[in-house]
Amino acid sequence: MCQLVKQKREGQELKIKNILVSQPEPAELEKSPYGELVRKFKLNIEFKKFIKIEGVTASEFRKDKVYIQDHTAIIFTSRNAVDHFFRIARDMRVEISDTMKYFCISEATAFYLQKYVQFRKRKIFHGKQDFQDLLEIIVKHNDEKYLLPCSDIHKLSLPKMLDAKKINYSKAVIYKTVASDLSDVDISRYDLIVFFSPAGVKSLFRNFPEFEQNSTLIGAFGPTTAKAVKESGLKLNIAAPTKTALSMTMAIDEYMIREAKK
Repeated sequence: MCQLVKQKREGQELKIKNILVSQPEPAELEKSPYGELVRKFKLNIEFKKFIKIEGVTASEFRKDKVYIQDHTAIIFTSRNAVDHFFRIARDMRVEISDTMKYFCISEATAFYLQKYVQFRKRKIFHGKQDFQDLLEIIVKHNDEKYLLPCSDIHKLSLPKMLDAKKINYSKAVIYKTVASDLSDVDISRYDLIVFFSPAGVKSLFRNFPEFEQNSTLIGAFGPTTAKAVKESGLKLNIAAPTKTALSMTMAIDEYMIREAKK
């Protein structure tokens, strides 16, 4: 197959040369799947964070009239949630009770709590990796009053799952996803732009309100990202995951090989 790609290059150039990935660059690019794409197809792949996380201020948090002290347990779905929960508590000078219980989506998130609290197994519970696993544990402690710290852009399925089990909880937006400053990016020079979240798609148009796709290809990972791409009026050219391409790099690889065959 590599020979086919080589033959294609010797005749007509492949459609993709420059790729912009809307994520941070991998720590070891050459050893990553992106590095393999660079070597295999002689691509130029650049990385740029299209979105960033900002914590809400104490005054913004107060407007929601959610009081940390009124709760007996916290549900953490990410490390960002952990960091910003304890930040907002510090900023508001709220002392977290020693009796507070913590329910974490994974063991890794539970261990991350050691950064802020003394690790005691009797107070910290965790699922395997999926919220459904954690929910089973939460149901066993249905006498608690839970606080769910989250982003302004969060999975609506989580509150629905809690509601379905009649869990007593409050939702607290403690951080938000905002568009990064992309003023140093020449968006027109890329043949393919790859998105990993709906917020990334919004960031594109926030930074480049007059952006027109024309011949630029668009890649999207995940169904919600794909939906955001289409709803914004863009044509989706490369989607992942699929049955044959579980990652975005695999999907790009398949696309490049298909183009070489044409």
